Amino acid sequence: MGVTPPDAFPELLKRRRMVRNYLPDPIDHDTIERIVGTVRRAPSAGFSQGHRVVVVTEPDTRRELARLAGEEEYVAMGMPPWISVAPVHVIIGVREASYHERYQREDKLVDGREITWPAPYWYVDSGSLFMLIQLAALSEGLGAGVYGVPGEAVPDLKQLLGMPDDVHFNCIVTIGKQPPEADDSPLVSRLTQARVPLDELVHWERW
Repeated sequence: MGVTPPDAFPELLKRRRMVRNYLPDPIDHDTIERIVGTVRRAPSAGFSQGHRVVVVTEPDTRRELARLAGEEEYVAMGMPPWISVAPVHVIIGVREASYHERYQREDKLVDGREITWPAPYWYVDSGSLFMLIQLAALSEGLGAGVYGVPGEAVPDLKQLLGMPDDVHFNCIVTIGKQPPEADDSPLVSRLTQARVPLDELVHWERW
């Protein structure tokens, strides 16, 4: 196994941000496959493997996803139509039942019962997968962002994509090339909100 240079991850992390401006250029299939292939290395409690992903590149479907997400509102705010333009959309889903099935097996039972989940780990793991996919896109020299849809639009999204009833929709990652002259809209949260000091976020030994 190769050794990652010690400065590789910090440099990658410096480039991590939510991209809201894309070129329409298609991304070749092998590159997309490498990025979404990270799903097999993503954390899953007890190796439950409940991650489920849908990759969308077809323009009509992307436009419908953008409509469900309310892209026209972004455009009205002065931002480019980045959702429909992004050439790759990765829908992140998770099958909660996979976790219960795994933790109802003998080696995971506690006093004969499934554990009491301190947090819905299927959603925790989905967040980890989202980040892995974003970093994988960055490692390929691409930009990545994330968006969602209002709760009332989720049934339409699942019908559009043919997602099974037992798979929860979590978020959608957009992937694509960025225009070389692209500037962030002054309205993006990263530019309108101050960064919280580290000592407000991190506590040592106890709170």
